[in-house]
Amino acid sequence: MTSKALVATLALCGLGVAACGGTSGGTGAGPAQDGGPASGTASPASALSAQTATPSPKTPATGGSVPAEPLKGKVIVIDPGHNGQNYKHPAEINKQVNILTEKKACDTTGTATDSGYSEAAFTWDISQRLAKILRSRGATVELTRPNNSGVGPCITERAAIGNKAHANAAISIHGDGAPAKGHGFHVIMPKKINGPVDPVVKASSKLGLAVRDAYKAGTGVAYSTYIGSQALDYRNDLGGLNLSTVPKIFIECGNMRNAGDAAKFQSPAFRQKAALSLANGLQNYLK
Repeated sequence: MTSKALVATLALCGLGVAACGGTSGGTGAGPAQDGGPASGTASPASALSAQTATPSPKTPATGGSVPAEPLKGKVIVIDPGHNGQNYKHPAEINKQVNILTEKKACDTTGTATDSGYSEAAFTWDISQRLAKILRSRGATVELTRPNNSGVGPCITERAAIGNKAHANAAISIHGDGAPAKGHGFHVIMPKKINGPVDPVVKASSKLGLAVRDAYKAGTGVAYSTYIGSQALDYRNDLGGLNLSTVPKIFIECGNMRNAGDAAKFQSPAFRQKAALSLANGLQNYLK
């Protein structure tokens, strides 16, 4: 679709800076379809197998290698934002759910780059890469959705999956839909709401700092120029955080509406680098 049509569609989704948690303004209007030579859609399994591991890091005290499976015994839940067919099911994704501080849409369609590479495809690709790396390090990994060809689940269900798994850490992966002049990434962490998330707010902040530092170091993406302070933002309006009983964060890996960030997102090499950086951040938190 044309750029003007895409912008109009995204405006209907009610996204922008407040995207990803399921805004009350979400609609079923879909973004441009994935695919095409410039879309950067998910690579085959053979491509995912490349670069999934880094050289064994050295322990500061001895210089020796860390264990081959440093995350053995840890449970990590990965939440790939949105879903590829959400836009075809407006009744389902616009259903209102209770996130304790307010009621919001079950989910949203997500955003997309000007070339039509959707947020749902981006988050699914990175999540698969991240899961592969974490499993190679010994972690038990669960994703909140099995593919990018379905609908949902609702933001409440995504939180419940992490809770049921008794995850040691949970991460929700997104690409923002902010005004095009803004660029960079930020991490979203929960606030206390007199609810189930309160006992893990401190741990979630620690997780957020570890992931922020690793993502910046591993990808070179700048801190967000349009929201948060030093790439950190605290919110109480996201169901995926409010309802979590395990340490959990969101990461907006960059702004899909910004040409520079979008170009990175459409590169499989960058997505592999991003996944590796996120894995390192999770490991730094869990070690």
